[in-house]
Amino acid sequence: MRLLKLLSWTCVALLSALLLGFSGTFLYLSPGLPSVETLRNVRMQVPLRVYSADAKLIAEFGEMRRSPIAFADIPQDFIDALLAAEDDNFARHHGIDVKSLMRAAAQLLKSGQIQTGGSTITMQVAKNFFLSNERSFSRKINEILLALQIERALGKNEILELYVNKIYLGNRAYGIEAAAQIYYGKPIGELSLAQLAMIAGLPKAPSRYNPVVNPERAKIRRDWILSRMHELGKIDLQRYQSALAEPVEVRQQAASPPELEAPYVAEMARAEIIGRFGSDAYTEGYRVHTTVSSRLQSAANQALRDGLIEYDQRHGYRGPEQRLPQLDAAGWLGRLAEQRTLGGLEPAIVSAIGSDGIRVLTRGGSEEAVAWDTMRWARPHLGNNSLGRQPSKPADVVQKGDLIRVQRQADGTLRFVQLPQAQGALVSLDPADGAIRALIGGFAFEQSNYNRATQAKRQPGSSFKPFVYSAALDKGFTAASLINDAPIEFVDPYSGEVWRPKNDNNTFLGPIRMREALFRSRNLVSIRLLQEIGIDYALDYGKRFGLPPEELPRNFSLALGTANLTPLEVTTGYAVFANGGYRVQPYLITRIDDRDGKTLYQANPPRVPGAQEPAPVMASDAAPTTDSPQQAAPAQQAQRAIDARTAYIMTSMLQDVINRGTGRRALSLGRSDLAGKTGTTNEQKDSWFAGYNGDFVTTAWAGFDQPQSLGRHEYGGTVALPIWIRYMDVALKDRPMHLPPEPEGLLRLRIDPSTGRAAAAGASGAFFELFNKDAPPQPAQEVSSDGFRDQFGSEPAAVPIDLF
Repeated sequence: MRLLKLLSWTCVALLSALLLGFSGTFLYLSPGLPSVETLRNVRMQVPLRVYSADAKLIAEFGEMRRSPIAFADIPQDFIDALLAAEDDNFARHHGIDVKSLMRAAAQLLKSGQIQTGGSTITMQVAKNFFLSNERSFSRKINEILLALQIERALGKNEILELYVNKIYLGNRAYGIEAAAQIYYGKPIGELSLAQLAMIAGLPKAPSRYNPVVNPERAKIRRDWILSRMHELGKIDLQRYQSALAEPVEVRQQAASPPELEAPYVAEMARAEIIGRFGSDAYTEGYRVHTTVSSRLQSAANQALRDGLIEYDQRHGYRGPEQRLPQLDAAGWLGRLAEQRTLGGLEPAIVSAIGSDGIRVLTRGGSEEAVAWDTMRWARPHLGNNSLGRQPSKPADVVQKGDLIRVQRQADGTLRFVQLPQAQGALVSLDPADGAIRALIGGFAFEQSNYNRATQAKRQPGSSFKPFVYSAALDKGFTAASLINDAPIEFVDPYSGEVWRPKNDNNTFLGPIRMREALFRSRNLVSIRLLQEIGIDYALDYGKRFGLPPEELPRNFSLALGTANLTPLEVTTGYAVFANGGYRVQPYLITRIDDRDGKTLYQANPPRVPGAQEPAPVMASDAAPTTDSPQQAAPAQQAQRAIDARTAYIMTSMLQDVINRGTGRRALSLGRSDLAGKTGTTNEQKDSWFAGYNGDFVTTAWAGFDQPQSLGRHEYGGTVALPIWIRYMDVALKDRPMHLPPEPEGLLRLRIDPSTGRAAAAGASGAFFELFNKDAPPQPAQEVSSDGFRDQFGSEPAAVPIDLF
C-alpha cells in the first residue's frame, strides 16, 4: 500500500508538474501570440482577373493562383478524402490530437529524428497563417497553443474553409479550386471521386505527389486515401473499386484558363490597373471588366492572322525555320518541345515526303498528313518583288527533318504555312462613346508583346487625307470644288532643295472635283488644299480629332500622311466622322470590382447625344452591367468637334471611296452604309484602311516592324483592306444599315461637273451634290469681285497656283 501510495503521489506530482509547466509555458508565450480573431477577416491573396464585356475570362495576373471557395461549395467527397488523409479525428478533437502527438514523440525518441509532426488540420491552419515552416520545439508549442485558441474562436467549418483555401498544392496553386483548374481544367465541384482524392493527397508533399511530375507516386497516395475512405465508411465498395480503376489523367495548365484570346487587351488592362492601385492589384482579387466583345475580338484575331498569312504566301516560301539532323522520334519531340505555337501556327517536323503531300511529327507525338494542295503556294522567296519557280511536288519545297509550321483547319486537317514576317494591327471602336470593341496588336503576343495598335507610330499615308478635306470643307470649299491635279514643286528657301510631289501612278488629271479627288486619292489635290487653307489652320484643326499636334509635320507633306500616328489614334479620328462630328475618347475598362463584388470604379464616358445606349449583357457586343447597388452617374455628353454637316458630307465622300475608288473591295460586304479610306506610304512601307458605319469604326494596318517595302504591287487596298473586310463581315452580320442621320442645313443641288458650279438650266451631265447651306456653290456664270474668274472653281478666293 505504501508503494502504491508512493506511485500515485508520484504520478500526481508528475501530472502537476506537466500542468504547471504547460501553464507556465502558456503564460510565458501567450502574450507574444497573434490574435486568432484576425482569421475572421483574413484576406487571401487572389490574382487580378480581366474579363470581356460578356464575362469571358481574358487573363489573370499574380504569382499565387487562388480562387477562394466557400465551405458550402466544397464537395463532401473531398472533405471526406481530406480528413481521411490528414485528420480523421478532426470532428472530435479540440485543436490537438493527443494520440498523434504521442505517436510523433515516440518516433522522435526511437529514431532521433522528427518523422511526423502529429499536426491536426487546426494546427496546420495555425502554422500556415501565423508561423514559419521552421522545425523546432518552440514553433510546435506555439502551434499547439494557437490551435487551442482557434478552436475556441472558430467553428469546424470555418477552420476547414480557411485550410482548403490557404494550402499550397503545387504548380503555383493555392487552394483546392485553383488546383482543380490547374490539374484538371475544371471546378472542384465537377471532379470525380478519384480526382478529389488525388488533390486531397497533395497537402502532405505537393512536389512528391504531384500527378504531373510523379503520376505513379501520386496514384499510390490517391489509392491509399481511397482505401482509408472505405475503411472509415465514407464510400462503399463499388465506389471504392470504381475510383481505384480510374486512370491518372492530368495535364498542367493555367489556372482558370482564358476563355478568350486577347493578350494585347489584357496587357493594356493590367497596365492601367497597376497604374491605379500599384502592385497590390496582383493579390487583391480585383475583377476588371472591359469593353471588348468576345465575338468581335475572335473575329479580329482571325481576320488579322488570315490577312497576314495571305499576304505572306503571295511572296513565297522562305524555307524551314530549322533543318534538323536525322534524329529518332524522341529526339525530334525534344526539339518540338522547345518551340511554341504562335498565332495558331503549330511547329512540326517533316517526317516523310510523298507525291501527294508530306507527313509531319507534331508536338503531341502523332504523325499527321499535310496535303500537297496546301503547299502549292510555296514558290521560293527571292525578294518582296520576285519569286522562284513554281514547285511541282512536295520534295521541291521541304526535306525530311525540316522544322516547319502547320495550321489546323476546321475539319482537323493540317495546312502548310510559315510564320509571317510582316506584322499588323486592328482596332475597332464604338463611335458613340469610344468603347474598344476589339483590338489586336500583332500576329502573336507570344512572338512579340509590342502592341502595334497603341504603340507603333507609323505614317498613315492617304488615310490621313480626310482630315485635310474636312478642314477644307469647314474653310468654305465644297465637295464640288475644282482643284487642279497638276505638277507642283516646292523649293526650300534655306537649302535650295526641290520637292516635286507626285501621284502614285505619276499621272495628272487636271481640274478635278474634291469628291472625285478623294476617292481617286490624288496627292497633288491634297497638297493644294493644304496650301489654300494654310498649315497652321490644318494643324489646329487636327486637334479636334484628337490627333497629337507634336506628331504632325509642319510642312506640306502633311497632306500626304507623313504624320506619325498609331492605329488607335487614326481610329479615334475617324470616329468623329462616324458619329456625326463628336469627339470621343477611346476607353477599355468599364468596371472594376473588388474580391467581394463591390464596385470600385464605373466608367462614365462622354456619349454622343441621342446615341443608342449599349444593349444589356447577353452574348457578344454589349457593355457589362454592374450588380452593385451603386447609383450610376448621369451620362456625360461628348463635345462637338466639327460641324455635323461637314461630318455628313465627309461620310458621303468616303462612301464613294468604297463605291467608286480605292476601297471597292469592300463592296463584297453587300452594304450601302460603309465609308472609309485606304492609305499607302512611300515605297509601300505601310498599308492602311480606316473605315466605318454607324456601329463600328475600324482601322487595319500592316507593315514590317523595321520599315521596308511590302512589295511593288501591295497597297492599302491589297493588304489592310482585306483584313478590314474579314473583320467587318463578322461585326456587321445581321445588323441593319446604320449611318449618322442627315443633319439640318444641307442642300442637294445640281452641279455642272465641268465647273463644279450650280448647273445652268438644261446643262447636260449635271448631277446632284451635297452642300452646306452656308457654303453653296457659285452660280453658273458668277464672276468674282475683282473680275477674275477662278478657272478651277474653288469657292474661296485664292491666288492662282503656278503650274510646272
